Amino acid sequence: YILAKAGLQVVVVERGQAPGKKNVSGGLAFSQIFNEIFPNFWEEAPVERAIRGHGLIFLGDGASTTLDFRSDEAVSPPYNAFSVLRAKFDPWLANQAEEAGAMILPGYTVDELLMEDGKVCGVKAGGDELPADVVIVAEGTRSQLLRKAGLREGFHAKDVSLGVKEIIQLSEEIINERFQCRPGEGVAYTTVGQTAGVDGGGFLYTNKDTISLGVVVKIESLYKSGKQPHEVLDALKSHPLIERMISGGKVVEYSAQTVHRGGFHLIPQLYGDGYLVAGSAARLLLNNVMTLRGMDLAIASAASAAKAVLAAKEKGDFSSASLSAYEQFFKETSVYKDIETFKGTYPLMENKRLFNVYPDLICGVMDDMFSVKTTPGKKAFQALRDNMGDDVSFMDLAKDMFQIGKGIVL
Repeated sequence: YILAKAGLQVVVVERGQAPGKKNVSGGLAFSQIFNEIFPNFWEEAPVERAIRGHGLIFLGDGASTTLDFRSDEAVSPPYNAFSVLRAKFDPWLANQAEEAGAMILPGYTVDELLMEDGKVCGVKAGGDELPADVVIVAEGTRSQLLRKAGLREGFHAKDVSLGVKEIIQLSEEIINERFQCRPGEGVAYTTVGQTAGVDGGGFLYTNKDTISLGVVVKIESLYKSGKQPHEVLDALKSHPLIERMISGGKVVEYSAQTVHRGGFHLIPQLYGDGYLVAGSAARLLLNNVMTLRGMDLAIASAASAAKAVLAAKEKGDFSSASLSAYEQFFKETSVYKDIETFKGTYPLMENKRLFNVYPDLICGVMDDMFSVKTTPGKKAFQALRDNMGDDVSFMDLAKDMFQIGKGIVL
């Protein structure tokens, strides 16, 4: 859109039969970067609900503890975030690009990057060759084109997760009542625990008349567990709290997608002779425990790539040295600064106790503090000590609190 609007000839080669057909996302779009490019986009874009509330839910065995935040400001222009369905939202984005002058070619898979003297000079798709001054590679996590061209090494399983998602249909009225939302407003929850022993977490976002429910788990942990992806999602759905949230709903869509786990150190070189890399192919994802962000990172990287191409066009130079401006443009965005701020959360996600011990521990402490029993009541420290059992020591707890503080507090 940005490049076409500036008068450049742009071709978007889209693997799906229509934009959005092959794209998978949790479905939470943070508004800031969208509003910069498409002012007041919510007035015409097919967004689902403005997100009033965010919640972090610890799911124990038959119990749950929720940190629930609601804000009036979040549902006032320019809004904080919207839930979206990619099958609806992406065609709208593609239409903006087309109206600006870009050509969209759906139903074509790019087979390889065209190379000449070590420089990317176009793409080969469907038997046809399309020459170009510069190629912006946005091929997703696996980066097959880059690897095939010798421009990227393969990724490690420990750095990749699998997202599995269902869209569950419920009436707008039921969603409003069940999640205490006004019409057009919604909530977004991140869940920890009840992923069948596999390292990872879940999410639940309210759409207009559907719910997006899914899990994002480490591929390495999933493989070692011997479980199928749908079994992990079923474990989340069977928890009493989640079961009540989706009760009476009908599954209308099932999808899965590999994603990089997010990490400041995972970002590869984003440019080279004749090419730039954006979105998931650039391993851009931010997980700070509270929220999982991908779409706004992809948009920010693409906008920065467009600025670099425009600068290179002025010089008539699409070499690696010229296109390196992309990295500087991207580093100036608030999105990049957020990735840098929360770089300490990656090692936190390596801690198995976060997924498999603490949800039950937190719920156990809450149960002791709120329940009236035949035995004497407990103060918080005693409740904590009694629920720790053999799963975690005070030394482990101290180390983990330091790690959590380093990742998301200090």
